[in-house]
Amino acid sequence: MVKLNKIYTRTGDDGSAGLVDGSRVSKSSARMAAIGEVDEANSAIGVAIAALPEDDLANRLRRIQNEMFDLGADLATPFGTEFEGHALRIVPRQVARLEEEIDAMNADLSPLTSFILPGGSMAVSLLHLARGVVRRAERATVALKEVERVNEHALAYLNRLSDHLFVAARLWAASGGGDVLWQPGATRES
Repeated sequence: MVKLNKIYTRTGDDGSAGLVDGSRVSKSSARMAAIGEVDEANSAIGVAIAALPEDDLANRLRRIQNEMFDLGADLATPFGTEFEGHALRIVPRQVARLEEEIDAMNADLSPLTSFILPGGSMAVSLLHLARGVVRRAERATVALKEVERVNEHALAYLNRLSDHLFVAARLWAASGGGDVLWQPGATRES
C-alpha cells in the first residue's frame, strides 16, 4: 500500500528522479520520458472517461488506468536489481485481455473503407486523443528499449492499448452517426 504524507521531497530539485530500486536518474533520461508519457496517457484516458456515460467502456477504461500505474511501476523498476523478484511487471494476461476486448468491440463494426478523422463527438474525439498519447508513450518506451532492457509485455500492452482505444472510438462513433472518414484530396480544388 502506498502512503504519502508529504507530497514534495526536494530530492528532485537537482533534476533527478528516484526509481523503485532506490537509484536516481536524470529527469530527462529515456526511462523518465517513458514513465512521463505513460502518466500523460493515463490522464488522457481519464479525460475520455469523463466524456462517457457510466457504462462497460468507462469501467474497462478505469481498469486500464489502474494497469497504466502498473506499467509505470514496471518502467520504474530496472531489470537486474535486488527488486527484480518483487517487481510489478505487465504480464501476458493483461495484453490478452485487451485483445479479447478489442475483438468483442470490433465484432459488430463494419469494415473500414477509409482512414478515420478523430471527431464526430466529444467522447470519440477524446478517445482518439488518448490513443495518440498512448502511441507517444509507446514510442518513448521503444526509445528506452534501445538503451536499456524493457519488459516485452509492457511494449505489447501499449501497442494493444492504442488499438483498444481506436476500436472503442469506432464503437462509440457507431452509436452516434458513424466514423468521420478521411476523403483523400477532397479539398484540393476548393
